[in-house]
Amino acid sequence: MITISALQRFPKPEFSIPYDTPLIQVPIPKSMVLEYLDVLVLFASLSVITWLILKKRSRKGVFWLTVFSLIYFGLYRKGCVCAVGSLQNITFCLFNPEYRMPISVIAFFLLPLAFTLFFGRTFCAGICPLGAIQDLFVLRPVKIKSWLGSILGLLPFIYLGLAVLFSATGTDFVICRFDPFVGIFRLNASFMMLAAGGILLLTGVFIARPYCRFLCPYGVILNLISRVSGKHLTITPANCIKCRLCENSCPFDAIQKPEVKKLPSAVSSQQSVDNSQISIHKIHSVYLILVLLLFTIAGGWVGGMFHENLAELNPKVRLAHALLNRANSQVAALSPELQAYSSSGKSDVKLYSEAASIIRKFHIGGWILGGFIGLVFGIKLANLSGIKKVTEYTPDKGSCLSCGRCMEYCPVKK
Repeated sequence: MITISALQRFPKPEFSIPYDTPLIQVPIPKSMVLEYLDVLVLFASLSVITWLILKKRSRKGVFWLTVFSLIYFGLYRKGCVCAVGSLQNITFCLFNPEYRMPISVIAFFLLPLAFTLFFGRTFCAGICPLGAIQDLFVLRPVKIKSWLGSILGLLPFIYLGLAVLFSATGTDFVICRFDPFVGIFRLNASFMMLAAGGILLLTGVFIARPYCRFLCPYGVILNLISRVSGKHLTITPANCIKCRLCENSCPFDAIQKPEVKKLPSAVSSQQSVDNSQISIHKIHSVYLILVLLLFTIAGGWVGGMFHENLAELNPKVRLAHALLNRANSQVAALSPELQAYSSSGKSDVKLYSEAASIIRKFHIGGWILGGFIGLVFGIKLANLSGIKKVTEYTPDKGSCLSCGRCMEYCPVKK
């Protein structure tokens, strides 16, 4: 296998006059020792914050570990390697066998998932630098309408699908390109990206962690895994006494409130009531399956229709289209891309063949992406209409970021 980072993509030019080539042309890569140190720090941080949340139940400890993570993974490591962005590397590696993945990237992708599977989203609590910088700005959080939260909650799924599609086809790493906080960590981003990060932080004063809740694609995976986690943060260390002190403590709207079950006014036969409920449940399940199937197929069809538009974002497809339309172009001057390609001496037939292959991948990927989004949309609708059986105040295991704020409000002590 070939390591992409070791390839010399642009050979040195040959000069007719004497010329001294600079000794350093690219940044010196980090040593393996420093890469393993980053992995060790990540593992240790995840272990400590998990202990602080599940055993120590200390919000103060979580806060100070959040500050440490922001300093180390954000300001010192400048947000890279990032578990959120590693999703693209993993996808690209799966669809491009010649690409060799660094062990540190694999570890940054898998370690938070493993901890989430066993202990919930402790990575989101204060280890992720993108979440850590936002958490410090949660000053005057307000609640948003549940319907608005459900609509905005679709955005991370769409972002995840697009990121996987673009990285699988070698089009772009959109998560890294549009990361709103890496530019702040490095102080070298464009004005637009710095402005986007600043707007998100200012918004986070009132709408807590907007990127984590309504944009982060890695959070989608953590959300799904956390729902089956073995252990998870609990508001109270013992039985809930329903004092309602924690009811408004979560700035992320992740606390499930107990549902009051209304008793029927007249019950002639308990057995008949149970049978009626079972029949209604079966009918509701059949309708739910049909609706989800319909949304999945419709979403796949729509995604397949727009596959050419998505493929146009691939630079090789754009180049092939520009080359194909060059004869009919009214512009005399060629674009810099076409000029560079024309001088390279590469075969046009090969370029067209590669572009056609990429478009076919986008056709398949468009169907999968659309079906995935349609399925998610159907599930969201089903959750809005479904009945949740909650008997006490408890965190929603999927959306809870395990920050520990709610624990401070609970009067029940261990």
